[in-house]
Amino acid sequence: MTINVFDFFSGCGGTSCGFRESGMDIKLGLDIDADAANTYRFNFPEAVFLETDIRNLPVEALSDAIAESKGRVLFSGCAPCQPFSKQNRHQADDDPRRNLLGEFGRFVEYWLPDYVFVENVPGMQKDCLKSETFVNFTTLLQNLGYFFDAKVVQALWFGVPQTRSRLVLVASRHGEITIPNATHGSDLNPYSTVKEWIGDLPPLNAGKTDPNDPDHSAMNLSELNLRRIERTLEGGGRESWPEELLLECHKNYSGHSDVYGRLAWSKPASGLTTKCLSYSNGRFGHPSQMRGISLREAASLQTFPRSYRFFGSLQSRARQVGNAVPPLMARSISKAFASS
Repeated sequence: MTINVFDFFSGCGGTSCGFRESGMDIKLGLDIDADAANTYRFNFPEAVFLETDIRNLPVEALSDAIAESKGRVLFSGCAPCQPFSKQNRHQADDDPRRNLLGEFGRFVEYWLPDYVFVENVPGMQKDCLKSETFVNFTTLLQNLGYFFDAKVVQALWFGVPQTRSRLVLVASRHGEITIPNATHGSDLNPYSTVKEWIGDLPPLNAGKTDPNDPDHSAMNLSELNLRRIERTLEGGGRESWPEELLLECHKNYSGHSDVYGRLAWSKPASGLTTKCLSYSNGRFGHPSQMRGISLREAASLQTFPRSYRFFGSLQSRARQVGNAVPPLMARSISKAFASS
C-alpha cells in the first residue's frame, strides 16, 4: 500500500526524511521560510514545494498533487512550536503562530486524508493534551470520523541520541491507531549516545568548515570562550572554571547548568534548539574538541543522514536543524500508519 505524504510546515524536511526512509512517497512540502524551502527542494526533488504562508493558501491549491497520488494520503502538520515552547518566555495571546494548527485543520477538513500526523513541543501547560489549541484540533478530528492516539513521547525512546520531549498525534480514517511502543530504554535497547552518531566525524577547529562537507562547519569562539571551553570537562560545565572565567550572573547562581557545557560521549545529547551551534546557549560544546558542535554534528544528533544538505547562513541552517522532527523518530512512528 502506497502512502503519499503532504508535509505542511515542512521546514528542512525531518518528517519527510523519516517517512521516505520508511517507504512512503513524498508528494508535497510547504513552508514559508526561504532557506528551509531551498533545503527541502534539494533533498526532495521528487516533491512539489509550495513556498508560501498557509494562511493565504486556498485548500484547492493541492488539487493537482492530490489527483496524482496513487494510494492513500497522509497529511503531516508539524506547526511552528515557539509560542508553546518552554524556551519562549514572551508568549503573546495574539501570536499568529497559535492559529497555525487550525489552518492545518482547514486542509484536513476539506481533503479528509487517510492519515494525519502532528508533532509539537509539549508546551508550558500542565497537561498539553488539554490545551485549547490541541483540543480544538482533536475535536475536529473526532467530528470528521478519525480515530487517533496522542501522547508526549521522548525521542530517546526511538533511538534518537537526544533528550527531546515531543507531543505526537497519529490519526486514521480506517480504524484504531496507536503510537508505536518505545524501542529503547529500560529492558529494551540502550539509549543511543553522542559517540555513536558523531564520533567518526573529522576533527574541526572553531570557525572552520571541513573542505569535504560544507555542513561540517562550526561557529567561531571568542578568546574568552576558548579559555572557558578549554577548562570545561567532557560532559561538564562551568563548575570546573576558575572564578575569573565566570559570568557575574553565575557566581552565586547554580541554575542553567547546561549553558557553556560540553556533551558527553557516552550519553545522549541535550535537546537541540535553534541555537544549537552556540557554545554559550546550552550544552552544545563538543565533547573533546575546543569548539561548539558543527552543523553536521547537530544534524547527525537529529538523525539526518550524512548525505543531507542544508542551505542558508550557518545560523539559518542551525535554526532549520533545531526545529526539525528527528527523522529516526518519524520513521519509527510511521509504523502506526502501516498497520492501520
